Amino acid sequence: MSRIAKRPIHVPENIQVQLNQQLISVKGKYGHLKRIIHDAVEVKYSNYTIVFSARPGFSDGWAQAGTSRALVSSMVTGVSEKFFKKLQFSGVGYRVSIVKENIVHMVLGYSHPILYTLPPDINVEVISPTEIIIKGIDKQLVGQIAANLRSYRKPEPYKGKGIRYSDETIHIKEAKKK
Repeated sequence: MSRIAKRPIHVPENIQVQLNQQLISVKGKYGHLKRIIHDAVEVKYSNYTIVFSARPGFSDGWAQAGTSRALVSSMVTGVSEKFFKKLQFSGVGYRVSIVKENIVHMVLGYSHPILYTLPPDINVEVISPTEIIIKGIDKQLVGQIAANLRSYRKPEPYKGKGIRYSDETIHIKEAKKK
């Protein structure tokens, strides 16, 4: 059985939660998120508390309940606080800037600049020409955008050049000796 699914989610008072059968919608000061919960999971909401349990007759009910609980908990956190990922660009000439509100302009050592169009609910803040912060209310979308940007130049192990997460450590290999 999933132990995560047994922990209730305590919803802050400024967050509105609506439950319509298997569709849960969470609304807060930063936005609105919706998700359809798996049929094997039973959801109850009362007194600013969301409780998950497995429905009888499903073999993977508790596993789905744990997953659903984690996803809904991320929804509640996202609409109240926002998620963020910080990326660092390291390498000679590697730079990042914002051309318009939703287009990221990157120079990564290729013969052409890379333009990346962001979804409408994601914000990017440029701290310096080599650091950006990606912010949004959807945890999965923020992580996916950060992974997509990182995939243009993953950090290489010999000089450490590339795009890396701020909390990521790159183990530098020793170069081949003659």
